[in-house]
Amino acid sequence: MQKTFEAQRDSESNKSRGKIPEYWFAIPRDRADLLYDFFLQWSPEVYGKEDVYHNEKGFELVNQEDMCMNIVEDFFHDPIEKDWEIVTKDEANRRRMTILECEKDLPLPAIIGESRLINIEHIRQFVVGKHMPARIEGHSWCLMFCTEEHGFSLKSLYRKMQGTEGPMLIVVKDTDNRLFGALTNSPMKISDHFYGTGETFLFNFLPDLTVYKWTGENNFFVKGDIDSLAIGGGDGKFGLWLDGDLYHGRSHCCKTFDNEVLSQEEDFTVGNLEVWGFCCN
Repeated sequence: MQKTFEAQRDSESNKSRGKIPEYWFAIPRDRADLLYDFFLQWSPEVYGKEDVYHNEKGFELVNQEDMCMNIVEDFFHDPIEKDWEIVTKDEANRRRMTILECEKDLPLPAIIGESRLINIEHIRQFVVGKHMPARIEGHSWCLMFCTEEHGFSLKSLYRKMQGTEGPMLIVVKDTDNRLFGALTNSPMKISDHFYGTGETFLFNFLPDLTVYKWTGENNFFVKGDIDSLAIGGGDGKFGLWLDGDLYHGRSHCCKTFDNEVLSQEEDFTVGNLEVWGFCCN
């Protein structure tokens, strides 16, 4: 469409008489069928089915000579702002490095509690990578549970989760010194069925952070039993599984997250485990 037309009609008088104002525009004749198809696809309740005549569809094809119209010559007078530009490879790399440098300077959350497993660099990778749910951005990281302090017991973990809310980050370090875990959208609990949302994900550090997000394949996010905790599933395999003693665990590729095996071996022994919550400052 190169020009638009403004019909000489008094829309205000139409409104006062209860009539719907009409708006006219011109298109090339060979584009009329495409416009009709568009109307038919997106407003079938207005334009009806294909076997209805055009003049029953809410529009009418007319020749320019049939109407006295004023051409709006300056419709495209103001230049259209573009959201892209062509730059050299060196300039693209320079801008990318500038962004990365800015991201490194992002303020990190306050840490409440002393971790034996993660440090400020681990937290930085979660924050800079925008992996955490937006609703906890800027919240302090609070140590809620630690096996060294509270013991190797899933029941103790469930007790610590009572009265809390919001996402929880499970961090596991096995006896092979692999660091991995999961983020759940809510505190862990005993449940008859799987629960959770797509905020849940699995992760590991090899040595940098790799996050396995929800694939949408199923909703097997979290399942808590008295004697086990499972995160992610499908075909009888769990992305991360821990026993009631928080001592033995297992990791498989699962449909929920399409993850790699998080630990070095599918079966692993827990060296230490921490659970972090997120507190509003």
